[in-house]
Amino acid sequence: MGAARKLALVGAAATLGVAFWWRKNPSACPYSQRFWVEAPHPFITRERLREALEPNPGERLLEVGPGTGYYTLAVAEWIGAEGTLDIVDLQQEMLDHTLGRAAEAGLSNVAPARADATSMPYPDDSFDGAFLVTVLGEVPDQEAALRELRRVVRPGGRIVVGELFGDPHMVSRRALAARAESAGLRTERVHGGRLWHYTRLVLA
Repeated sequence: MGAARKLALVGAAATLGVAFWWRKNPSACPYSQRFWVEAPHPFITRERLREALEPNPGERLLEVGPGTGYYTLAVAEWIGAEGTLDIVDLQQEMLDHTLGRAAEAGLSNVAPARADATSMPYPDDSFDGAFLVTVLGEVPDQEAALRELRRVVRPGGRIVVGELFGDPHMVSRRALAARAESAGLRTERVHGGRLWHYTRLVLA
């Protein structure tokens, strides 16, 4: 076996090992590795998010785990200046980065809060809707996060969870449905299939 092939096999094994460890030890993507969240998002596009979330001008929406604002800026534009998009992240660097991009884009309707997804600083029934894309699997207690989302989203609102195959933290449609049911939510509809999905949840 040539040296190049050996090196490639070692690299592949190391990558698989890291992915396996990361899946068993969920955690937020650190700011120092933000290139992962800044890369193009195949399948789970902004327009497909718009179809699933159906944001309306003037609404108050919540994004959990905005990263560096890949979806944030688009959603903030869709709800307009009369709407508000609250963003929650564990890392102040992510919030600062996203706010900087929003300011550059002339958007003043983005409101940040540094908090854990399982304990957010909002009263009950604060939001018309919420979304999180490739984020739920990073939360160690996913059911607790879904219960918290159920608490802060008003009756009649909706919660959209986006997932993509290849993400070591991907939450499958079946797993999400089970965890959502335990949290008092039900699946209203699903966009996508095995490689990706936007699942829209509503209060059960």
